[in-house]
Amino acid sequence: MNKILTSLSALALILTLSACSEEQTTVQEVEKVEKVQVMKLTATEIEREVVLPSTLEGYDNLKVSTSVSGIIDEILVDVGDKVSKGQLLVKMDPTQYTTTKLQYANLGVEMGRMDALKEAGSISQQIYDQTKTQYNQLKEQLALYETNTFVRADFAGVISARNFEPGELCAGQPILQLTQINKLKAYINVQENYFPYLKKGMKLTLTSDIYPGKTFPASVEVVYPTIDPSSHTFSVKVLIPNASETLRPGMYVTTSIPVGKVQGLLVPYQSVLKLIGSNERYVFVNNNGVAKRVKVELGKRYDRDIEIISEELKEGDELVVVGQGRLVDGVKLEIVK
Repeated sequence: MNKILTSLSALALILTLSACSEEQTTVQEVEKVEKVQVMKLTATEIEREVVLPSTLEGYDNLKVSTSVSGIIDEILVDVGDKVSKGQLLVKMDPTQYTTTKLQYANLGVEMGRMDALKEAGSISQQIYDQTKTQYNQLKEQLALYETNTFVRADFAGVISARNFEPGELCAGQPILQLTQINKLKAYINVQENYFPYLKKGMKLTLTSDIYPGKTFPASVEVVYPTIDPSSHTFSVKVLIPNASETLRPGMYVTTSIPVGKVQGLLVPYQSVLKLIGSNERYVFVNNNGVAKRVKVELGKRYDRDIEIISEELKEGDELVVVGQGRLVDGVKLEIVK
């Protein structure tokens, strides 16, 4: 019995010590303090540029198909091939075209005879008109079959998809996809407060991480006139000349939009953090001794500084500039020099 009591007492002591240890650990975690350095935000007059992300698209994308069902006789291009405007891409079974062409030629001979008879007054106007109507209808039908038998490129570009092989039946589905890449487009969503600044023809610049230190010219092609009430943004279509074909559809780029002189907040570039797996940027500020995470948009970069834009930030706020990488929202701060 004494041994049992002794064992129970020992177990109780162990549990008590374990609970105390857990309580101490919890207290230590709650009271964790991060040492950081801060700077006070001050407003500076700057030439503001709003920098927004977008993905490039081919300026035009054409699904190459036929309006007449038929067997594919030959496909003369493959994915990745560059083609010129008017180049032959696909040949369909020419049976209908050949038959119609022969009928048109025969009716053309008949039409010539009808012209002579009409001039001589040997046939009625009704018979002449009937033959003329048949001739014009066959001419239109021949043009339709020619277009759908010899399928050509509407513009210069690159073949970006191939969906059929010779010998297969095509009933109007896309055989190929043709993408224009000598000029590109991008759509960007801009905050509504910048609506007065964006005008058709405005010059912009693009950058891509694929080409560090290089900029590409662009311009505003369309400013869409309505504001999205849920996001408070409006859409802009951007035109990007690409004669060298350096840029390609699908590339991620950032677009810099000049919006005039403003009072802005410039901060060290390294003080701005990026959310992993996203393009969202944020900073930390000292909020009465506690770290507060604030989402920001980026403006123009000036050497080691960059403008940050957020309605939550104001002049005099203390921005964390050293130690921000260790912070989470709500952690206590110790400000050091």
